[in-house]
Amino acid sequence: MNTEQQDAAVADRELLAQSAYSDGRHLSARQSLYRWQQPRYDLPGIVAEELADTRGTVVDIGCGNGKFVSRLHKDRPDLRVVGMDVSEGILADVEKPVLVADAQALPLAEGTADAVLAPHMLYHVRDVPAAVQELARVLRPRGVVIASTNSSMDKQEMDQLWKRAAGDVLGIPEGPMRVSLSSRFTLEAAPDLLGTAFSDIRMRKLPGTIEVTDPAPVVAHLASYEAWAEQCGVPFGETVARARELVADAISSAGSFRVTCLGGIPICRR
Repeated sequence: MNTEQQDAAVADRELLAQSAYSDGRHLSARQSLYRWQQPRYDLPGIVAEELADTRGTVVDIGCGNGKFVSRLHKDRPDLRVVGMDVSEGILADVEKPVLVADAQALPLAEGTADAVLAPHMLYHVRDVPAAVQELARVLRPRGVVIASTNSSMDKQEMDQLWKRAAGDVLGIPEGPMRVSLSSRFTLEAAPDLLGTAFSDIRMRKLPGTIEVTDPAPVVAHLASYEAWAEQCGVPFGETVARARELVADAISSAGSFRVTCLGGIPICRR
């Protein structure tokens, strides 16, 4: 779990817009690790499937580099898809229309969206309950909200790797935990948080295992947290470098480095 300081940094709008998501580089690095996951999940495809009966306007809140927006433009040209994010920079390459917007104060009238997407982003909102109420406010009565996040048990091997690498850098048996993005909105907490506005919540859990035979994808994932380097309590670059050595050693001795994943998609209706 994060410290209060780490949680505050994860939800710091200025840091998000100007550093963490000023462009799509770090987000793409985190997403790329899942190329080595089995089973593979096509998250944009799952969302498109869940929207099979939806007509009208779909709003993607915190759309990031536009993976879901792009897929819906391709697979569902009948929908009006609007991407929103707090970072103007990351929206530069997202298919239009797009808006710079905060999930806590959406620039939409009540009941104007037929579906709202909130993929892996509610943990970045300073006031999560307020954002949940906003999602419900802009949704039409028979609309659907599709969110996604990770379990508190997700990628524990990465957490242990970081603590060991940080400990080696600091010269102590075990270093501090790395920053967890999903700590503020975990898969386990999602039903209660979303349940304040939605009475019908269905969960699709997505378990899997990532197995790599090269340290590069793991290192890229860890390095993508650079925006929160000051909250790590350890020299960031040195810790990433030491993690690379540890993963290389594990691959040399065991043949691969394995990471256990658990994400999920809450599908919500009022």
